[in-house]
Amino acid sequence: MGASLPHSLYRADQVRNGERKIAADLGVEMYTLMESAGLAAYQSMRSRWPATSKILVLCGGGNNGGDGYVIARLAIEAGLSVTLWSVVDPSKLTGDALTAKERYLQKGGAITRDKPAQTEVEVVVDALLGTGLCRTVAGKFLEAVKWINHQACPVLAVDIPSGLDADTGAIWGEAVHASVTVTFVALKQGLFTGQARALCGECVFDGLGIGEAFESSFPPAAIRVDAEWAEALLPPRSPVVHKGNVGRVLCIGGQRGMGGAVILCGQAALRTGAGLVALLTDGSNLTAALSRQPELMTREWDSSQDAQILTESLAWADVLALGQSEWSKALFAAAMSANKPMVVDADALNLLAASPRYAENWVLTPHPGEAAKLLSVSTAKIEQDRFSAVKELQKRYGGVVVLKGAGTIVYDGLDTFVIHAGNPGMASGGMGDVLTGVIASALSQTRFPSKAATFGTFIHSFAADNASQAGERGLLASDLLPWLGKNIKQMQC
Repeated sequence: MGASLPHSLYRADQVRNGERKIAADLGVEMYTLMESAGLAAYQSMRSRWPATSKILVLCGGGNNGGDGYVIARLAIEAGLSVTLWSVVDPSKLTGDALTAKERYLQKGGAITRDKPAQTEVEVVVDALLGTGLCRTVAGKFLEAVKWINHQACPVLAVDIPSGLDADTGAIWGEAVHASVTVTFVALKQGLFTGQARALCGECVFDGLGIGEAFESSFPPAAIRVDAEWAEALLPPRSPVVHKGNVGRVLCIGGQRGMGGAVILCGQAALRTGAGLVALLTDGSNLTAALSRQPELMTREWDSSQDAQILTESLAWADVLALGQSEWSKALFAAAMSANKPMVVDADALNLLAASPRYAENWVLTPHPGEAAKLLSVSTAKIEQDRFSAVKELQKRYGGVVVLKGAGTIVYDGLDTFVIHAGNPGMASGGMGDVLTGVIASALSQTRFPSKAATFGTFIHSFAADNASQAGERGLLASDLLPWLGKNIKQMQC
């Protein structure tokens, strides 16, 4: 998605109602906004595909379709060959959409109700369905969406790819796969999480002259976290800092033969700036841990041992990182009783699902499958509305919840953050273990769970983006470690 986007994200109803109020307050006619939206979309199309001479504009019956008529008229005025396919009866248009249609026809434009020949299309403009969609795409709209997705040419989506939910990022049965999405007035939260990450392509924003007034008048539903936003979350280090006052992290996990996860967690915590990091793990993992990362402190533990080692280790730590281990039930119980700030992932989340409890001082990092267990619903239910899911998780379990996935969402009970970083190469084993270590390290340095979770989640995804510069396929969790040792400005060089 494109740069220079606002950080504030809104629900569709906020934008729909708010833009009318702001326009009225500023004395701006709603049709003027439609003209501005059509112009912004048209200019984006010409700037990205300047050699285009033949375009197809698909229009629905609402204001999104009206934007399409404006785009088609501007294209005719510029000498382009335009085919406009209306999936609704154009004689039934009303309001601003009717005005836009009439002005298009006055310029010599024509309207067809039939699918054009594929060879006639160089760029497709999707102006079928806007942000108010709330039911499964069907009928002629479904036929049109499927037709668009079978074209080899680029697609420009007006405000949102048709079929995508503007609030949740879920798909209403079928949705357009856009190359570029030009969205207006304010950013819709559903464009940045879930299936939207695969559908929107590059996201371009235009406030249509009222965007700043809108943002200053209405509180956002969520915050888009990019490098600029994240940079302010982790405080700079004092010149006189020492290892004893930048946090001690204890990473717990790693049964025999499964030590990779806890080692990656510990390495990530070190690389992200924790002063001291120790592993509490099965003895079979100690040699591998120290050969891989000699800066790690290690302590051996198994369930047959005296509880003193466990008690001492928990007392030593400022922050706990609980990860993957089938023998973690006893460790989990002891960690809970220690009442220390902690990051909970993997098997520890499964144990939490089996014995639910509430705490304010932890960060939970479930992927959708783990979230489904925690809420006793299906994974599909989680993905259907990720914003509602993360809020329900936090309500039930407390603390800060990081719902992983495309467009990871962080919720602390008050504010919602959407991570605008990450790539498909992160779909590999060990990425979650690295994230646990990163958040635990940030928590040991800031002592603010919300800031730690938001910064840690962003820097983890941002490191993955930098590490994938040579290619996303085959990206390993350990490839992130060298990047985690850099600050955001160094990564951007």
